[in-house]
Amino acid sequence: MSKEELGYATYIEQAKQTIGGHLHIGRGGFTLHFGTSRLSGYDCDHVKSLCIAAGLPVIDSREAPIELVAKLAVSGPMIAVNRHPDPHPWHALAYAPLGAIAAAYRRAGAEVFNVADSEFDESGFAELTDRSLATLIDGWLAYVRRAAG
Repeated sequence: MSKEELGYATYIEQAKQTIGGHLHIGRGGFTLHFGTSRLSGYDCDHVKSLCIAAGLPVIDSREAPIELVAKLAVSGPMIAVNRHPDPHPWHALAYAPLGAIAAAYRRAGAEVFNVADSEFDESGFAELTDRSLATLIDGWLAYVRRAAG
């Protein structure tokens, strides 16, 4: 293991020990979320491979349509990292479980790794009949903004 990999390994292990810890990769680089910290950089594919091998959840939205990724990032809730998720409804300043956000990004076309099927919350997609990506994301946003009922 190289010196660089060893440095990342420490942060990746901290992320694995953090509720909601994950790696998110977008067009502007990566952000590793752990504890109360974040580590950002541009060596996306290298860090992605290390995180996947370590079993850390990874969301890679680089190949998803930019308009859907932007809508999720700006209008959707944030991932609850090192904290409990907020109760429904979830708005842009609310914290939601990693599985709910990962499901939305996966539906938008992002690659998602190391999130167990049982953790994916796809309930926001069940009532949608128009299966186009834009409609799915709009419908999911509307769903998470409603109070649980």
